[in-house]
Amino acid sequence: MKNLIIALLMITASTASAQQKFNPILKRQLDSVLALDQKYREILTYLMDPSKKDSVLKTLPVKPEEATGHYWKLQSQADSTNLIFIENVFNKYGYPGKTLVGEPTNEAAWSVVQHSSKIDKYLPAIKTAAENKELPFRLYAMMLDRQLMYEGKEQIYGSQATSKPLRNGQKIGYYVWPIKDAASVNERRKQAGFDQTVEQNAKRLGFDYKVVKIEDVKW
Repeated sequence: MKNLIIALLMITASTASAQQKFNPILKRQLDSVLALDQKYREILTYLMDPSKKDSVLKTLPVKPEEATGHYWKLQSQADSTNLIFIENVFNKYGYPGKTLVGEPTNEAAWSVVQHSSKIDKYLPAIKTAAENKELPFRLYAMMLDRQLMYEGKEQIYGSQATSKPLRNGQKIGYYVWPIKDAASVNERRKQAGFDQTVEQNAKRLGFDYKVVKIEDVKW
């Protein structure tokens, strides 16, 4: 039993030491992961923008009516591969933060988890990384908001938007998912490190901000 305890302590110490030492190999791997995470999302973003869609479609080697489905399929495959790699990284190092891989590479694991169905599993580790300044706190705030939205709860920082229909059957296009204590959301956003108000962020996403209550959302 004594030898087992010593071995476990040595493994824990080794893992902690690995997290504290810059790892250039892991940095390069995560840079590649982040590039793959964004590879097709950029095209898909253009395809959702009416002012750019037609010009982008002319440059793509697929039929216009098949483009969105085609690139979402490619991105989904990339996301699955990325998630397997990131989960192995978590198992070995914990969250790969600024100390381990530098900036902005420390955002790679966050981005992969944010685009996965496993936010609830890794949210605590990402919160710890943010509190320890290994990751910008605003990214943890965005992930928390997304998980709350997935659970049908009010978000905290107003970072997530949806086009989900309202209970009265009204479809208003995209809107900011309901916010808890919406009146003071901009103060919370500033404290979390966001550089835009909730109104400015909505404009950036292409719509005007309006307050929607959680009881109005069809769930």
